[in-house]
Amino acid sequence: MANTAENTLQLDGIDKIILRALMQNARQSVNLLASQVGISGTAIHQRLKKLEREGVIKGSQVVLNEKVLGYKTLAFVGIFLDKAMRNPEAVKLLKNIPEVIECHYTTGNWSVFIKILCRDNAHLMELLNKEIQTIDGISRTETFISLDQQIDRQIGL
Repeated sequence: MANTAENTLQLDGIDKIILRALMQNARQSVNLLASQVGISGTAIHQRLKKLEREGVIKGSQVVLNEKVLGYKTLAFVGIFLDKAMRNPEAVKLLKNIPEVIECHYTTGNWSVFIKILCRDNAHLMELLNKEIQTIDGISRTETFISLDQQIDRQIGL
């Protein structure tokens, strides 16, 4: 693994095999990975630590099934700010809204683009009207409801 001129980490074949296996099942043991790759558990452990240190692996997490938990409406909201300098304060307040699960500073029409998860459309409307649109600096919003997520994946190796 060496950095190129563009500061992009180059992965060798063993790293790619390890990462692909973990992307399929992040809960598998180091010993199982070692048997799949054909190297020792210690070598796998050292490679995993290096991949974490280099920032290739950002962590591991449990992925909840939001629909089973009662969150059935996923929406994207483009936020128009009255002034660009309002961005830090608006984002700070958006962080306090648990239904906001992603927030992006963007180019194009909107200053900020957020992804929100709600129980239903009524919850979405209440969130927009009472929490998001009342934030100082937000002049208006544009909302897109997701009907179905058709692709859900990470970048390929």
